[in-house]
Amino acid sequence: MTDDSSEQQRWFREQLEPHESKLRAWLRSRFPSELDVDDIIQESYLKVLRAKEGVVMENPKAFWFATARNLALDHVRHPRLARTEHMDREEYLEFEDNSLSVPETVSRNQELEILTRAVQSLPKRCRQVVTLAKIYGLSQREVARKLGISENTVSNQLTIGVRKCVDFAVVYRGGKGCI
Repeated sequence: MTDDSSEQQRWFREQLEPHESKLRAWLRSRFPSELDVDDIIQESYLKVLRAKEGVVMENPKAFWFATARNLALDHVRHPRLARTEHMDREEYLEFEDNSLSVPETVSRNQELEILTRAVQSLPKRCRQVVTLAKIYGLSQREVARKLGISENTVSNQLTIGVRKCVDFAVVYRGGKGCI
């Protein structure tokens, strides 16, 4: 076993493994029961370990949770595309997306982490409206019906939520502008 491999195993055991049960519970509480949480966990492990290569992660747990959330959202939004099927290496390479480098991917995921924190900082009703409309893509009418509120309330809460998220991101990034 190489030093790199044992170092990666140590990092994995210390940084990710202790949080697996929390991530598993979090995914089960937020996504439909038909979502295969085990597949999401495994796929997110792989993505985090690949992204870690050559990069120092400031917050591996947050990066891992964001990665798992994004994978779960992909599975929910695009179930036909997210279905796991066996592909041989040549088929996989046809679909491999090399458009983002590891630093760009890490940067994107850090920005998603800021956005997640911004949404989490919203008051409950506002957070529900923003999540349903912006994350799950429901129309204002669907959000209003689902939450039992008027469409005007949905519109107002969306305006407030988006404004607060932008303000949060500006403050979080030290006044350097929007994400």
